[in-house]
Amino acid sequence: MNISSLTSPMRYGLVVLAVAIAIITVFLFFHFNQPEPNEDSPHGKDTGMDKAGHGNQEKIIEENLELAHSPQTEKSTEPQNTLFVSPKRLQSIGVTFEPAKRQAVDHVIRTVGRVEVDEKLLSRVTIKLEGWVDQLFVNFTGEHVKQGQKLFTLYSPELLATQEEYLISLQSSQTLGKSEFPEVAQGARALLEASRRRMLLWDIEPHHIQDLERTGIVLTTLPIHAPQSGTVIDRTAVTGLHVKPGDELYTIADLSHIWIMGDIYEYEMPLIEIGQRATVTLSYVPDMTLQTRITFIYPTIDPLSRTGKVRFELDNPGEKLKPGMYANLELKIPLGVRLVVPKNAVLESGERQIIFIHLGGGRLEWRNAKIGQRSGDWVEILEGIQEGEHVVTSANFLLDSESQLKSAVGGMPGMKH
Repeated sequence: MNISSLTSPMRYGLVVLAVAIAIITVFLFFHFNQPEPNEDSPHGKDTGMDKAGHGNQEKIIEENLELAHSPQTEKSTEPQNTLFVSPKRLQSIGVTFEPAKRQAVDHVIRTVGRVEVDEKLLSRVTIKLEGWVDQLFVNFTGEHVKQGQKLFTLYSPELLATQEEYLISLQSSQTLGKSEFPEVAQGARALLEASRRRMLLWDIEPHHIQDLERTGIVLTTLPIHAPQSGTVIDRTAVTGLHVKPGDELYTIADLSHIWIMGDIYEYEMPLIEIGQRATVTLSYVPDMTLQTRITFIYPTIDPLSRTGKVRFELDNPGEKLKPGMYANLELKIPLGVRLVVPKNAVLESGERQIIFIHLGGGRLEWRNAKIGQRSGDWVEILEGIQEGEHVVTSANFLLDSESQLKSAVGGMPGMKH
């Protein structure tokens, strides 16, 4: 078996087991190898030399058990979760104590976020009729545009036919509008209105229709304009491209306000609320610190990473934050006043958390504690410790070794008097 592959609790358990086996071996050796009673002595009793040897054997055993038994165990039965260590011994191994106390606790969440476009400030330029891209006016990705700026012109035979139909309807309406038959005049006006409504649905500007009525000259190409100000982040339009209704030719985003998408672990999600503030830092811009807040908590958890998505929003002056960048997020969540102990006081032992309590006079007691949130150098105590009790904050690993040694040898025959 490869020792290095074992976990820390497993290696720790092996060390304690080895120490206990060594003590048991010493005891058994001396117990079963005592000299037989001297047959030459009266009544078969040991001589003084035999008694001296037996006394030395017990002395050796007692020296090995010095750290596992308190003086009181010779007179009374101590609970198995108590340990006696002399003040001199406590000082020599560097044991320190600190009282459990109540104080304000913050839980800090640190995660990495990704800068993304604000979807509310995103537009996609599409067309509603078939045709060909005739001329480009914005011809590269990354270009800044203003709302209403001309992007390209579209040539469409369908557009030409509709305009000519409109002119014919306009002429018929003017001619038949004076008819003595109301139904004829009404039909001519309805046909004209249908042609006009069709051009409006194709996003032909009303002033173009007015120019058509006034001049009688049809548009050979239809200009397409930017629906908002922003940056072109995607473009598929090229001169001569055949396009159909619904084709996306440009994507325009306003990057003056952006989103940061953060991943929060499942066990921390209950602490997250909309409106909580966070600090944003960038590893590649050390002197930049920004403030943001949570605006949305997504309703699902990733089944692989066990994280939930949280959305942060902030202004982006100068557009220094680019979509796709990584940013460091830190949330400090106040939890109120809680009972806490230093994190060094908690000894992890498998699935248990053990804390040593100083009862005074060298008496120590170890307890199973239920811990809550961790906050910096402090750990919240839910059960097992009372306010004001002094907990061991250093050398508790050595004390735990001694306590397990006591448990191992406490039930051995001949060890109780």
